[in-house]
Amino acid sequence: MSIKVLFDLKKEYYFNSLYPLYKELSKDPDYDLWINIGKDHKRFLGIFLFSNKKRLQSTLEKQGYKVTDKIKGYDLIVCGDALKNPQKYDQDIVKIHLDHGVGIKTLRIRNIVKQKNQHYHVFLEGQYWYDYIKSLGWDNKATFYTNTGIPKLDPLFWQGYYDNKKLIKQLKIDPAKKTVLFAPSYKPSCIEFIREKITDLLPDYNLIIKLHPYSWGGKYASHSQHRFYEKLADNYQEVFLIPENDYDIYPYLYLADTMVSDTSSVINEFLAMGKFGIIYVLPFEKLNHSDGMPALSIDPKEWLKGAFPHMFNPGDLIHAVKSALNPTQKMVDKLEEYRNYFFSGLDGKAGMRVKREIDKLMKDRKF
Repeated sequence: MSIKVLFDLKKEYYFNSLYPLYKELSKDPDYDLWINIGKDHKRFLGIFLFSNKKRLQSTLEKQGYKVTDKIKGYDLIVCGDALKNPQKYDQDIVKIHLDHGVGIKTLRIRNIVKQKNQHYHVFLEGQYWYDYIKSLGWDNKATFYTNTGIPKLDPLFWQGYYDNKKLIKQLKIDPAKKTVLFAPSYKPSCIEFIREKITDLLPDYNLIIKLHPYSWGGKYASHSQHRFYEKLADNYQEVFLIPENDYDIYPYLYLADTMVSDTSSVINEFLAMGKFGIIYVLPFEKLNHSDGMPALSIDPKEWLKGAFPHMFNPGDLIHAVKSALNPTQKMVDKLEEYRNYFFSGLDGKAGMRVKREIDKLMKDRKF
């Protein structure tokens, strides 16, 4: 009998974290793959919630994926975050956790630990996160893997998968200019500080703006976030705002020469590629969850210090961009140090290694 696998697609933008492993498992006839889609709510008129499930289901089915509402009867489940209602699934199901972000937000481990009677096999991007988890005394709360790498990053290392020349032509940007990507998080966010100051980069640089999916949805962040930058893009022909339905930031990360963000995981994804990004340090008190746990695993002032330039106010923008585009040898050395500590397996083959671990887990089960 085949091994029945359910991919838990709670949010549309989680697809990036699941696809490389799906791709590997799909090559093996022993695995029968299905996708279960969450509601992925968005807010309308500030009050009403509506679901994107039907649209996403239709899109995936047209692409040949098998979609189901059934959540029982599977041997293995793959998720981009801790399961929302784990008690609804078969209790002996093997749970594979591939986080949808590789940043410094502690929610990724907090959500796992909160589910006291559930066991996950958690694939981490490298040593840093394991050391942080161990410092909290939580290294026994799941089975952690640090040497496989994380499949989400694989496409960034698949030769020819992204085509910069094609994307430059599509965006109609100047190939002779350096490209800056502005990719703020939704909460906390540097949007309210930078706002239109991001256009100070014009006309010297190409400017691409990629908002977090929640900045469009209105459920977790105000609609004002996307409306402001929609108006800005209308007023500046040189500003390219990535549309709402294009949730995949990776082609733009691959294209960008540098980027500006705040607490978003795209900072670490830029690090993984060996590129220098810019961290906007938000002027807030230390952020905590409701139970007192820090929301971030590291103080942003210390995050990638010595490698990535830090901004503390919008006036730092031009200097920070110039610094990121012209790194000193000390910055280069420090970036490599961080890259080796934060990540393992940056070769496009993490999905293959995770599959091998799954093969071992499933070998002794009776089907």
